[in-house]
Amino acid sequence: MPDYGHDLLFGSFITPANAAPQDVVALAQESEAAGLDLVTFQDHPYQAAFLDTWTLMSYVAARTERVRLSGNVVNLPLRPPAVLARAAASLDLLSGGRFELGLGAGGFWDAIEAMGGRRLTPGQAVDALSEAIDVIRGLWDTADTSRFRVDGTYYQVAGAKRGPAPAHDIGIWLGAYKPRMLRLVGSKADGWLPSLSYMESLDAITEANAIIDEAAAGAGREPAAVRRLLNVSGRFGAAGDRLLSGPPEQWAEQLAVLTLEYGFSAYIMMGDDPAAIRTFGGEVAPLVRELVAKERSARGSAR
Repeated sequence: MPDYGHDLLFGSFITPANAAPQDVVALAQESEAAGLDLVTFQDHPYQAAFLDTWTLMSYVAARTERVRLSGNVVNLPLRPPAVLARAAASLDLLSGGRFELGLGAGGFWDAIEAMGGRRLTPGQAVDALSEAIDVIRGLWDTADTSRFRVDGTYYQVAGAKRGPAPAHDIGIWLGAYKPRMLRLVGSKADGWLPSLSYMESLDAITEANAIIDEAAAGAGREPAAVRRLLNVSGRFGAAGDRLLSGPPEQWAEQLAVLTLEYGFSAYIMMGDDPAAIRTFGGEVAPLVRELVAKERSARGSAR
């Protein structure tokens, strides 16, 4: 697969455990101090052992200065899109343009239903997510002064006032694996955000990229309009033959390959170890940037 040419981003994926709330905040601050670009939190509103992710992101935004924030990914079935649009724009304004919207269709339906959400089939969940994207973008569009209306199957907006507009163009990044969701990524989203551990193989990445690219082209978009982000996990230690299991230099070489051959341009490391966060931001990220810049320069010179 091609290198889509995006700038590289590196981030952390922190568990929003409520047993020691300030430890979670400290890991976000550690991520910023380590030079990471992005701090993300999973969003499971039905999980009693977790902090509410939206409240947490708002608090972390006030306790950091530079790092971007995102849910990884926000649970749409329990967060109505019209309200979500205003919440996202508000957090983006308050943080100085540091919020991105990772968004998911939902999956743990027993738990979602227990919290008052509507149970959907996988196909219905994709359709609902598609409608939600239209609702969110429509309410952000303050250039249009008309009242906003949507009469969807899952979401209705009956003449709402638009706004507020976000401080920057918030990216909508979708967690997606199956073809129908991947087609939605290509046609409407700004980013694809899977977890490497859920991908069956590198060939599956190639196949997913092809589906996204075809859907983007079908919607009149350039495939490069969709950033490819990846949640990753592994360990730092002695060199080995496993993916992301070895010293920072080995991580960097492997992530550079994922950029140059598979199109990813953002890597979000899962885990709550502050030492690993420091290594990822302070050692791995600079090496990946150096390797990718060198190869991109060489490819440009060869043309």
